Amino acid sequence: MQYIIQKISFPTTEPIEIVDITEKVKALVADCGITNGLVTLISNHTTAYININEREEMLLKDMATYLKRLVPRDGDYLHNLKPIDGRDNAHAHLMGLFMNTSESIPLSAGKFILGEWQSVFFIELDGPREKRSVTIQIIGE
Repeated sequence: MQYIIQKISFPTTEPIEIVDITEKVKALVADCGITNGLVTLISNHTTAYININEREEMLLKDMATYLKRLVPRDGDYLHNLKPIDGRDNAHAHLMGLFMNTSESIPLSAGKFILGEWQSVFFIELDGPREKRSVTIQIIGE
């Protein structure tokens, strides 16, 4: 049994951005040599999350629109009165209440066990940011 931890980093460019990281993660897993096991991804941020969903251009736009409607940026949020890092980002933290910080994906014969339409996304809720990161733990043989 092997345990490998890697990290991928990248910038985001939009206030709400849905970044498909599927291929980056698949490449990292292929390079590690583990073919059967479990891949766990965790966002290293409190205003960005990991999600498995369908990659379709119009659906991705619908998702961003839905999030903006769910928790408007200009709401009357107490957190914005004294933000720790100077960012008025209560809306991003509140949106995160409905998301996962991590996802685990089984790995068999070197391939992710995902449905035909499923992709792995990093969901930015407080962008743009110069550097965001996802930690990836691969366990298996």
